[in-house]
Amino acid sequence: MNVDELLRDSLREQAAEEPPMGPGFADQVLAVGRRRRIRALASVAACTAAVVALAIGVPRLDSAGHDAPVQHSGKNDVSLPRLRQFDVPLPPSLDDGLPLASETDKRDVIAHPDQSPPRNLIAAGDTALAAYSTSSVVEESPDKGLLQRTYWILNQKTGKYEKDARWSFLAVAPGMRTAAVLERHLPASRIGVYDLVSRQVVDWIPVDRGVASVAYSPDGSRILATTYDTQPDGRLRAPDDADGDGKKNDWYSKPDKALATGFYILDLKAGKGAWNPVTIHAKGVDPRVDFVFNTDGTLVSPDLWSASHVQFYNFKGEKVATPAKDKYLRQSPGPGLSPNGKLLAGYINEDEGSATNILDPYTGKRLYKTPGVDHLAWADDKRLIVGETTPGTLRFQTRLALVTIGDDTMIPLSGSTGGRESSSENWAPIFARR
Repeated sequence: MNVDELLRDSLREQAAEEPPMGPGFADQVLAVGRRRRIRALASVAACTAAVVALAIGVPRLDSAGHDAPVQHSGKNDVSLPRLRQFDVPLPPSLDDGLPLASETDKRDVIAHPDQSPPRNLIAAGDTALAAYSTSSVVEESPDKGLLQRTYWILNQKTGKYEKDARWSFLAVAPGMRTAAVLERHLPASRIGVYDLVSRQVVDWIPVDRGVASVAYSPDGSRILATTYDTQPDGRLRAPDDADGDGKKNDWYSKPDKALATGFYILDLKAGKGAWNPVTIHAKGVDPRVDFVFNTDGTLVSPDLWSASHVQFYNFKGEKVATPAKDKYLRQSPGPGLSPNGKLLAGYINEDEGSATNILDPYTGKRLYKTPGVDHLAWADDKRLIVGETTPGTLRFQTRLALVTIGDDTMIPLSGSTGGRESSSENWAPIFARR
């Protein structure tokens, strides 16, 4: 069980039992990092420590404040602009004809074990590190704060990760040509289509209801956007000193207040989309409960995989039964099915510490056990990118590594995160098919 899952479980138990907030409460909570496309390589202390100055100087691209509701006319359908997707050439003014850096370097494994955070392209097999994020809590009042993410995105011209502080949320499309981005203040009234070569927003998708997360389907043909009525990343100051630095500078998200109002499915090929109202009823969850695609991108569900009441929906917002291939998945977002559909990753055996299991997706039988504390992404049908606790370092220092199914050997791909003593060096990976 990783940090995010430990947090969610402790918050659910806290909300269910409703005890008073006494000494030690903040030790159970931390600011939850990006939960749509990644698993954070960060420590409890790193996520809870407040870093007030990170977002200073970020340009305000939307005139509405992050608490201002998006005005909507009641329309549910969306007509998309003529989008320049990852498989559609850009106009000459934006496309200089250079091949993508993720395609130019054809090495099977591109590793930089001396870099943390990464500076140069990291990849294994068919998958690459498309971007990564750091997070901090910006103080808005003595008792309230706001979790903000800052992204380092792969520049497909240079093959280097470059900071872009304009976005509050980002998802990278398969092929790594474009990304979907949301402006800094949430909920947002439009979704940007961001070109990874020109590093410009080449299209805007206006939406009638405010969105606070975006995700691509596995084939890149659809964007899933979760709608909220208010800002889902608000934080409250913890009543005690969680990280032991002698200061009350730690934050937590208040559970039992799920704010998602529904989801958009935007069909990029058809050029249209629709909003589906869905109310999440779950006690003791974090305010941010984004919708995610299932393993093959045919259904969606709220990101409540560790709860016992996960409900799947079709693209019309109708409840459907849990698909057989998703029955045993207990980590989302995560690798899910292998590319050939024969193996299921992302199940952590709580009884065996950091052992991560590879299952038969239909029977739940354990076929293999791999090293590492967390599954992150499939490199191909036989190899996984995992989070690994770095040998001989602090407990929460982790790095990216490549493992082969049936083999205990690990190939380091990145350097270690900063761990408990260096929160500024903690980062959360975002992967995409290259």
